[in-house]
Parts: sequence; C-alpha cells; structure tokens
Amino acid sequence: MTVLISKKPEHETIYLRVKEMILFGEVVPGQPVTIHGLADLIGTGVTPAREAIRRLTAEGALVTLENRRIAVPAMTTHKLQQIELVRLTVEPELAEAAVAHISQNDINELERIDSLVDDAIKGGDIRGYLEANYRFHFHLYHLANARILHRIAESLWLRVGPSLRVVCGRYGTANLVDHHRAAIQALRQGDAQKTREAMTHDIRQGMGFIQQTATD
Repeated sequence: MTVLISKKPEHETIYLRVKEMILFGEVVPGQPVTIHGLADLIGTGVTPAREAIRRLTAEGALVTLENRRIAVPAMTTHKLQQIELVRLTVEPELAEAAVAHISQNDINELERIDSLVDDAIKGGDIRGYLEANYRFHFHLYHLANARILHRIAESLWLRVGPSLRVVCGRYGTANLVDHHRAAIQALRQGDAQKTREAMTHDIRQGMGFIQQTATD
C-alpha cells in the first residue's frame, strides 16, 4: 500500500495511482505515452485512465501532445522560477500554521518519516527518497488546516517531482541533504518562525537541485 492509495472508488484510486507515478518520477518528463499504454501499465481500463489524465492535465501535471499522446511537461527555467516563488510563499506559511495544531504523536511520526528519508539517501533508493520526502512535507502541511494552500502546494509538487527524479537519477542520492531535523527541533520547541525558516531553506535547496534539469 502506497502513501496515496487507500480504499476509494475505482476512478479515484486510478487517479491517485497516476498522480503517484508523476509525483515520484515513474514517468519521465517529455516521454510521450498513450492512454492505452498508461492503462495497461497500471492494469486498468481506458475510461478510468482517461478520467485520471483529464484531471491531471487540468492540474498542469500532464500535457496533451499530437496523436492522442500525453507527457509530463519538461521543466524550463522560466517555469521553475515561478514555481519556486509560489512554493516559497505557500509552503512556509503551511509549516508555520501547522505549529499551532501539532501533537507529540505528529512530531514522532515526522521523525519516523525523516528516518526513512535518511535511509533512502544512504541506500541510494531514489523512489524511497522521493516518497518519504513527500510524506514528510505533506504530513506537516496537512496539520495547518488550510485546504486551499494545501492544494496549491500539491499541484506544485506534481510539477517538480519528475524533475527531482531526473536529478537523483543523474547524480544519485549521496549529495542530498535537507532541513527536516531543524524543522523537527523547531516544532518540538513550538517555534513557528524557526519552523518556517527551516522549511524555507529546505525548499530553496530542493529547487536548487531541480535547477540542474531545467532548460532555457
């Protein structure tokens, strides 16, 4: 069972499966696929696959090409600059807002997830890293109780996830670092400003890695 998929209607499960494939870099940016090919890949019918593609295209995670093909859009420097601007506006706000609602159990869970991030980095597990890193951020963001900002953050991650996968595939995980421990320490102290700062540094660092894949 993956992080996103649970007991949901079939069309929602298929949507989440395709979304997960994009988030964690199973679909390479620029690589065209057909609706039938995607349906076969995930073991579903064409109709739910088409509906998932429609939703994800509307969210900007996919683009429609000629001959009824679809693809994850390639990252450009111009797009990346816009995404970074919005991420640095929305995500630190979510992290700061989460401080007022966080429990000891939540902090323990964040520590557990961060240990999975560390293990994935040490073991060179790219998929494991991408999934655990996502889980860390969105467990924290969920606590902010700000659905609009949360949805914006998720849409931005859909746009950068595939590019981060490309970076990890090109350079490995050895040089990946994050500011999760600083964020956890700030959360333990109930310090909203330090939590905000830690996540701001984390986002800037991640976007710096992604910059290496962007085209002009």
